[in-house]
Amino acid sequence: MTFFAKNPRPLKRRAGVTALVLAATAALLAGCSSSGDSSGNPLTGKKSSGGTVVVGSNNFPESTLLADLYGEALKAKGIEVTYKPNIGSRETTYGLIKNGSLTMLPEYNGALLAYLDKKAAPKSVAETTAAITQHLDPGLTLLEPSPAEDKDSVTVNQQTAQKYHLTAASSIEDLKDVAKDLVIGGSPEFQTRQQGLVGLESVYGLRFKSFKALDAGGPLTQTALQKNVVQVADLFTTDPTIAEEKFVTLRDTKNLFGFQNVQPLVRKGALSQQGVDVLDAVSARLDTATLLDLNKQVQLQKKDPLQVARAWLKSAGLS
Repeated sequence: MTFFAKNPRPLKRRAGVTALVLAATAALLAGCSSSGDSSGNPLTGKKSSGGTVVVGSNNFPESTLLADLYGEALKAKGIEVTYKPNIGSRETTYGLIKNGSLTMLPEYNGALLAYLDKKAAPKSVAETTAAITQHLDPGLTLLEPSPAEDKDSVTVNQQTAQKYHLTAASSIEDLKDVAKDLVIGGSPEFQTRQQGLVGLESVYGLRFKSFKALDAGGPLTQTALQKNVVQVADLFTTDPTIAEEKFVTLRDTKNLFGFQNVQPLVRKGALSQQGVDVLDAVSARLDTATLLDLNKQVQLQKKDPLQVARAWLKSAGLS
């Protein structure tokens, strides 16, 4: 659900979303397609008011959690913040930060680079940032990358792993002879991205039986994989359901998914130096293990992401 008010979002905002997810999941398992949450309208293109930092997020739980982490850290220092959460995919949110509707967006450096330059193949985090800067809209800039990293993955369910003798030591390439018999699921964008079906074919030689459009590593994808509606799925590597459901993530030995460090994308001149310092401090303290733990609290323990963000910021001395 999308909110525009300047006051903090209601802590029960997930209730309506949960109901929608349950309904959508039921439709999926019945063989129907579903659409994302369309309540509210973050696509109006309305510019942020002077002095207010507008923090946006993409349409998956971790992005919303990261937006809360960065936004609440700014608010703790007296900076006025509003949120536009759960907007959509990068194809939408990049346009919104370009046109000034958003001030700041938590990004993943490798995925952002793949969006800007499909042929890029950086060999380090520094090279990734430098390559992004070359292609970035002149009104935008990247802040410091975080040690926290979250990649797309090719993950199979228990049944598929057992049938084809796949383990955590197996690689994506091990699907080459059996992909023709498997259905893969992911966000609609995964079908056309280099870091998706396009790259899985060109880099690994995989051609799947079919593709099922679901959500961006969210409950629809998780449920479809668990119920064997799809046998393979794009899940994020910090997704706690991978361990919970005993899914198997295959090794990306050819580095298709690249570096995926969390890295704030902001509009130039829209943040004070204090604001920049605050966001850099959050990034510096956030690592992959911490991000996985915070995701577990939100996705498995069903805690409100805003409360989880506030609690971690306090424990880290950032609020």
